[in-house]
Amino acid sequence: MKIAVIGTGMVGRGLAGRLSELGHDVVIGTRNIADTLARTETDNMGTPPYAQWQEENLSVRLLTLREAGTHGDVVLNAANGQNALDALAGVGAEALAGKVLLDLALPLDLSQGFPPTLTIANADSLGEQIQRAYPKSRVVKSLNSVYYQVMIDPSRVPGPHSIFVAGNDLDAKRTVERLLSEFGWPASSIIDLGDITGARGVEMYARLFFTLYNAFGTFDFNINVTRAN
Repeated sequence: MKIAVIGTGMVGRGLAGRLSELGHDVVIGTRNIADTLARTETDNMGTPPYAQWQEENLSVRLLTLREAGTHGDVVLNAANGQNALDALAGVGAEALAGKVLLDLALPLDLSQGFPPTLTIANADSLGEQIQRAYPKSRVVKSLNSVYYQVMIDPSRVPGPHSIFVAGNDLDAKRTVERLLSEFGWPASSIIDLGDITGARGVEMYARLFFTLYNAFGTFDFNINVTRAN
């Protein structure tokens, strides 16, 4: 499958690298290729510069946002949540039309430290805003409830635990579920929250997620939803 990842940070890299290992034709999109490759400093999370990662992942090509969006049959929004709409605007509505757009970003406000607050909540969500901005795209919200290392390797957390999907297009959700299965998520762990408004609840879980991180001191955790038969 041709997959475009929007976002050059650790989340985008983690997803792109794993998808490439799984045999997909993966590209990463960035605003300015030369600027991205020229950076030599680590980011505020200690992530090495992109050029260093690129040398170790030659099968993943770095393209402009528009080129990446045109390449991908599935587009993953792994951009910073506050910049996600701007990044997708760089991809363009034409390139995104008809595509499965997997949105895993969170609209986080880190200005007051941990746990972060949300810039969008309750009556709206980032997933919904993306769907409204790109009505011809098939937006699916998923993977935002776990750290990126758990996204691509759920076995980091022992025992059964849950992951969620929300979106208006059933076929698009099934495509995302197939990718989740390739990452190692069993079908029994995947919970369909219905249409894209389900993104509200799973985005607002972020407050508890980061509170749990403060309590545990690690991102290697998840929740499991249990229910009566």
